[in-house]
Amino acid sequence: MFAIIDIETTGGNPNKDKITEIAVIIHDGICTLSEYSTLINPECRIPHHISALTGITNEMVSNAPKFYEIARELIELTDNAVFVAHNVGFDYGFVRSEFRRLGFDYKREQLCTVKLSRRLIPGHRSYSLGRICEELNIPLNGRHRAMGDAAATARLFGLLLETESRTHTNYITPFSSTPKDVHPDLDVTVFKQLPEEPGIYFFYNKDADLIYIGKSKNIRNRVLSHFNNHSNSKALKMRSQITSIGFETTGSELIALLSESFEIKKHKPLFNRAQRRSLFQYGLYTHTDEYGYLRFCIGKTSENETQPMVCFTTKTEAMNFLNSAVEKYGLCQKLCGLYPSTGNCFHYEIGACHGACIKKESPSAYNSRAQKLIVHHQFGYQNIMIIDNGRNEAERSVVKIENGKYIGFGYFSLDYAASDIGCLHECIQTYPDNREVQHIIKQYLRNNRVEKVVTF
Repeated sequence: MFAIIDIETTGGNPNKDKITEIAVIIHDGICTLSEYSTLINPECRIPHHISALTGITNEMVSNAPKFYEIARELIELTDNAVFVAHNVGFDYGFVRSEFRRLGFDYKREQLCTVKLSRRLIPGHRSYSLGRICEELNIPLNGRHRAMGDAAATARLFGLLLETESRTHTNYITPFSSTPKDVHPDLDVTVFKQLPEEPGIYFFYNKDADLIYIGKSKNIRNRVLSHFNNHSNSKALKMRSQITSIGFETTGSELIALLSESFEIKKHKPLFNRAQRRSLFQYGLYTHTDEYGYLRFCIGKTSENETQPMVCFTTKTEAMNFLNSAVEKYGLCQKLCGLYPSTGNCFHYEIGACHGACIKKESPSAYNSRAQKLIVHHQFGYQNIMIIDNGRNEAERSVVKIENGKYIGFGYFSLDYAASDIGCLHECIQTYPDNREVQHIIKQYLRNNRVEKVVTF
């Protein structure tokens, strides 16, 4: 059974925004069995730009039921059904968040019609609901309203079911809660215990040796993916040895990344060594030359004792980064090691370089721009606490940076004010600093929103 679901919301963040409308279409894999839809009073104001997009106004939802009033009906509707949506992470994340506020842990198997469409009907320019429906001649009436989008998704899902049947593929069958072909000593009830939360997980063999450590924003989905990977010989070999599975929730993806890095370095599991090369093989280094110019160069991290400004997994990634930096900050190709020459660089000839390569531009003028690149890729502060999600609603995680070095992380209760720096210091468990964790933290701060950064 499949529950094809679409929601409308007050915004894009399930932690603070609310659902304003939901539609559920129950499908048995052949045809639609029932439909359900309702507006929902989000108990907060709907932003004007959201109303302009969806047509749902504050007046329309003022007398609509609140989520807790329809929660039981949703549970019964979707019981023993696979949660299907176009970009399922969005809809499922919001529904789970609404239930979590009520103290209920809502869990369903999930299928994403975006991912299924890419696999079963490849070659389309776009897989957004509007575009894919247009290209497949699927009617889409009531765009950005829950039932309109859910009905279109149901028609798309029907087409995908037909395509799967015709091509004899098996993409739509969701991950089983009890995967097949597991080691006979593995207690399969562990799969039902796996949380859909950020954290790290551990695989052990029959001798209780730790053979693999991984991290994920969703432990359950990631672990199940290991047991549904039939195409990789190394994955099959590892899976055949797993007799026990452990996990630790972290609440924050940043803590999961830092924990995984520490645990792998500490235990050196067999299949982490076999499958995972050093994450960051190349780094961007800087030094001042004999004429006073700041220079940048790419080097192997294994051959340099100094801490790189930025780390990269491949040399190509490093080169692309540095070329972009040259353009963004007006740097000299030659002084960045991108244009070997005894004279000027190519950019000087086309007027994009001010002549630092031939000492026409002063070191102070050139370095003022080069320094911007360095500052951008340093921690914003030498002494900071990074506060992010905790393992439950009553706590938060905190990562400590002191004098530009990673000190460790911990958790604190919301019973204590986050501004109480003494409390934050006390909860920190120390961990070793290294170039990998420095890069993890820098990348995470650049690419993700955390709850708060506190200076001390």
